[in-house]
Amino acid sequence: MARMPREPEAFGEQVAEILKRSYPDRRAELAGPLDLIINGKHLGLENLYRMVLHEPDRGVEIVESYLDRLMEGDTLSAMPLPLSVAKPRIMPRIQPLNIFDHLDREQVAYVPFVNDTVVVFVIDMPQMTVSITVEQMLRWGLQADDLDTIARENLERYAPELEVQLVESSEGGRAAIVARQDGYDAARLLLGTLWDRLAPQLKGDFYVATPARDMFLAMTYDPDEFVGRLKQRVDREYKRLPYPITNEFFVVTRDGVAGTKAA
Repeated sequence: MARMPREPEAFGEQVAEILKRSYPDRRAELAGPLDLIINGKHLGLENLYRMVLHEPDRGVEIVESYLDRLMEGDTLSAMPLPLSVAKPRIMPRIQPLNIFDHLDREQVAYVPFVNDTVVVFVIDMPQMTVSITVEQMLRWGLQADDLDTIARENLERYAPELEVQLVESSEGGRAAIVARQDGYDAARLLLGTLWDRLAPQLKGDFYVATPARDMFLAMTYDPDEFVGRLKQRVDREYKRLPYPITNEFFVVTRDGVAGTKAA
């Protein structure tokens, strides 16, 4: 399989060329090394770049598939999808606040969260997810809080059995890993039943790390050596994995989720 360039600017230029070849009706130009503008809209290429670095031998294939899903998603998002059809498919995703460096927050349906993150909403389709815009939300007569309630309820039903891998360290700490790789691993932090499910195994209140969309790591508060070792891993994965969220820990208690960043 053909490889993509590793140098960010050359990578962005190659993505633009592939887009122009596959979709000649779309105007594409680079605004920065990993910042592509398609028909006037910014598309950050950081996640795509990390995906390709993870599987360099499939570089061109990954880029072509990514662009195909993106274009199909744009088409679907412009269609007037009835709420009755969309409602059971609305799901939450945790995103870093810096997504608004390239997106107009007035156009994105979201609610604020902790640790400099927000919860956005997608329609889960068989081969892709389609982001929900403010325009679509208002067309349905909903507010962001309504979407949040719907999305969390759907998340609870999506995979009702929370499958975790429990790991116990020699120092006495415990960790619980969720790794379904379904695009919602990190989003399971939003489960209303999370504390009830994990507190018995993790000695009460616990930390959760979501360095990227497809990683969820819960752990006990102590011992310090154990928590410090996991924090180093979280920092590495946050810099390496596609769809990074935050390298800060969340605190999960019976009363809900808090952030450690502000503290």
